[in-house]
Amino acid sequence: MPYSRALIFLGAFASVFGAANEALAHPHVFVVVKSDVVFDAQGKVSGIRHAWTFDEMYSAFATTGLTTDGSPASEAQLKPIAETNVGDLAEYSYFTVTKSPGQKVEFDKPVDIGMSEGPDKLVTLRFTLPLKQPVSAGKVLTLQVYDPSYFVSFDFAKSDAVKLVSAPPGCSLNVVQPKPLQETEAQKLSESYFSGLSPGSDFGIKLASRAIVACP
Repeated sequence: MPYSRALIFLGAFASVFGAANEALAHPHVFVVVKSDVVFDAQGKVSGIRHAWTFDEMYSAFATTGLTTDGSPASEAQLKPIAETNVGDLAEYSYFTVTKSPGQKVEFDKPVDIGMSEGPDKLVTLRFTLPLKQPVSAGKVLTLQVYDPSYFVSFDFAKSDAVKLVSAPPGCSLNVVQPKPLQETEAQKLSESYFSGLSPGSDFGIKLASRAIVACP
């Protein structure tokens, strides 16, 4: 298995596909996100469980050569790719931003890492981010999944995008969509525009949905 197959977030995907598409605008990779907000026995949020389904191009890239008869790749074949991808995402805080007023939200090392290929030939990466210290959603807790550079487009699924797992009675969930970009902003989304952004620019947040959790 070529090592570069697993490194989409660090530029290998761009080196394979980007050269032929330099004139095209960001993003280059598209991901549909489903996330679970997991609560512990004390009613606090203890982790975020992700399932990210990739677009056709990356899915084909990830599975090329893994099978010879056209059958879906097995989870065992895809597991090394999943573990490398998730491990490399630590530098980017797993593209996961969780906030709660007055509380520090930090993730521990990811667990339950795996990847599968569906009948539609799309691959789904799954992993869980435990919190180092569980936090209360008694005021409000927000969850966003996005790439600040917008190289990868993360979009919550159209249905069942976020679920509360083992939440106390009375907890509520609301997913807020981002405001559409103005026409003048959308016209800027070229490679030259993104290459000119200063380090630390957080363009991706403009297009990131927000899941809002509140508990009594």
